[in-house]
Amino acid sequence: MKRRKEGSLLLGLIALLAVVVVVALVGVFALQPEKILIQGEAEAAEYRVSGKVPGRIEMYLYEEGEQVKKGDTLVVIYSPEVEAKKVQALAARDMAEAVNLKAKHGAQQEQITGAYELYQKAKAGEEIYSKSFERMQRLFEKGVVSAQKRDEVEAQYKAAVATVKAAKSQYDMALAGTRKEDKAAAEAQVARVDGILQEVAAAEADRYLLSPCDGEVSELFPKVGELVGQGSPIMSIVDLNDVWFTFAVREDMLSRFVMGDTVNVTIPALGNDTKYPLTITHIKAMGTYATWRSTKQNGGYDVRTFDVKCRPIARIPNLRPGMTALIADN
Repeated sequence: MKRRKEGSLLLGLIALLAVVVVVALVGVFALQPEKILIQGEAEAAEYRVSGKVPGRIEMYLYEEGEQVKKGDTLVVIYSPEVEAKKVQALAARDMAEAVNLKAKHGAQQEQITGAYELYQKAKAGEEIYSKSFERMQRLFEKGVVSAQKRDEVEAQYKAAVATVKAAKSQYDMALAGTRKEDKAAAEAQVARVDGILQEVAAAEADRYLLSPCDGEVSELFPKVGELVGQGSPIMSIVDLNDVWFTFAVREDMLSRFVMGDTVNVTIPALGNDTKYPLTITHIKAMGTYATWRSTKQNGGYDVRTFDVKCRPIARIPNLRPGMTALIADN
């Protein structure tokens, strides 16, 4: 009987000791500091492609997701304004060359006739632009067209009026004969028209938008046929060779981030636990709105948030902008 009591007591002590050990182990694990993950995301240099010439999207030569090289033609813009300026410039060149030829060789009957025909052609153009402007003015007063469109037509009309005056002047000169001053003026007119032609050629070249870098087409904004204004973004190109990571780091955790140091991150989207080394290249305080918590009630301070930028030491295959990156803080 005595031995039975001693055995029961021993078993009780062993059970109690086991409970104490279990509680102690639970306490040890429970009191360990919780692992803190600092989360960031991958970003890449992005270029907005826009044009200097207003018009309509005539065609896209690349679609979203396609790779492009620097200098590739991406978009073609149809601009009736550029076409109209080209026609005007060519007509002005013909007129200037005719006037210059007359000034060099004297006014012949053929030249006088040519100047007169150019004058009549300019008058016909003025009548057309006059009617177009009157029609556009009525539409503008009714709110059908924008002020910009009305102003464009008005500018064309004024240009046509100026062309008529110039053509009339050249015709009068042809009738009066050539003087030394007339020769100089004719040569200056040719030089002026050459400048206009260069300007038109530059505007015509601006109808074809080129890629500013090697990259990938990430987004197309307007559709084919839609109007685009000067400087309006048309497509976006992402340079996947220029990538970095940004992390929002609390001020009380910032001591582990030093400019030039290396941190290791994991990228869940790549489907492995590989750690990728990054170099810290930029640390900047975020706005006052980025405050994690206020400790002023305890006599402390507000914990600010800092923007930490890191760049990969080596290229990371299959990395895409927007992918999450994690830094484990023990």
